Amino acid sequence: MAKPRVVILGGGPAGVGGAYYLRKRDRANVTLLEQQEVLGGNASSFEIDGIHVDFGSHRLHHACDPSILADLKEVLNGDLVNMPRHGRIRLRGKWLHFPLKPVDLMLRLDKRFAAGTMRDMVARTLFKDRDEGETFASVLRASLGPTICEHFYFPYARKLWGAEPETLSGIQARKRVSAGTFKKLLKRLVKPPGAGNYYYPKKGYGQITTALADAATKNGAEILTGWRVTALERGSNGGSAWTVRASRGEETRTFQADHVWSTIPTPIVARMIKPAAPSEVLEAASAMSYRAMVLVYLVLDVDQFSTTDAHYFPEENVSVTRVSEPKNYARTVEPKGRTLLCAELPCQVDDALWRMTDAELGEKVAGDLARAGIPLPKPPVRVVTRRLKQAYPIYPAGYEVPFGVLDAWADSLPEFLLYGRQALFAHDNTHHALFMASAAVECLTESGFDHAKWEGYREIFATHVVED
Repeated sequence: MAKPRVVILGGGPAGVGGAYYLRKRDRANVTLLEQQEVLGGNASSFEIDGIHVDFGSHRLHHACDPSILADLKEVLNGDLVNMPRHGRIRLRGKWLHFPLKPVDLMLRLDKRFAAGTMRDMVARTLFKDRDEGETFASVLRASLGPTICEHFYFPYARKLWGAEPETLSGIQARKRVSAGTFKKLLKRLVKPPGAGNYYYPKKGYGQITTALADAATKNGAEILTGWRVTALERGSNGGSAWTVRASRGEETRTFQADHVWSTIPTPIVARMIKPAAPSEVLEAASAMSYRAMVLVYLVLDVDQFSTTDAHYFPEENVSVTRVSEPKNYARTVEPKGRTLLCAELPCQVDDALWRMTDAELGEKVAGDLARAGIPLPKPPVRVVTRRLKQAYPIYPAGYEVPFGVLDAWADSLPEFLLYGRQALFAHDNTHHALFMASAAVECLTESGFDHAKWEGYREIFATHVVED
């Protein structure tokens, strides 16, 4: 019996992971289409002045499924290194180690903040049945009290998503805040040695995706970069389930597929499919929104800026949310005499920040660092920027209604599957995306796709919370 042909849309970790597992388990013939020239999406890497850099701060967390971790170690062939984490958060003018450490909290935590948090913890214990409500603000206030919310989570949310906490869905809090209760916060303080470690590839985070793609290609997958999908056409009786049309410059190609697996944003799919999606689906697609981000890379002619991996800035007197030093992630000293900082600036596409020049952005980041008490040792020798249009999904109150319309419509399409961060409009980590890819392959059997089994996996995906 001939194996089915699966066409995968999108070459991020979810898409490439799907191609890898389909061929590793010999479930299907695979063609993957990625519109960019490189794989990995927001989880890819590139070089600046001899330094491997990522699109922001990325780590492979120890929460990764053991079988998936074993596969990654195999394809990376010794290049996935276990690293101790060394970050810090600026809170009320003081730096705290992240992950949190009891001794550090005792010595450095602002006393008024500590007293307020203790009062909130006692109140939360006495009033256990407090109604959480349905907004980001109400959920976190009910579980953590006003002190932590007003001084940490709410200002950070305004910067990260560009919206007031009261206007965001409570689902955003449950999916994005991993330490969303006092019990979870306390568990973070008593983790065993090594629990705060992470895995990181020697050549940047994007090496994960490229290594999986290389293994998939060796096993027979066809992985095509630079190809933009222009149309998805449902097949007629007796033919393939789908016809996928794509272009690269002036060249066009047509792919016949028994199954289409999409990891690209579902609103894009809704607008390109033929026959056209119903009007209510297109309206739902228009209601989904993403937060954009500008990444500013400052090249410095010093060996090291600090020993910190990533600095977090929930305070509202600085624009950046996080500044990372890529050389520290892999614990490398090369190249000597040069390091680089990556600053993350959430924004909206075409707003004032998005339109700033590289020089203006470099000055803005330098000013932020000075206000935070960690000024640059000298002006940067080079400023490089990258812009991400779809960095984070935004969950306004009630967003689940239009998403539900999109999801149900996609589920009704024959031999069509949505999975991955962008397609499912999800907050997740790379290990979650790879788990989804592995689960999708498990559901593809000789008799077709097991939708009941997939629904069981969807319930598991709904429990995923982003690892900080």
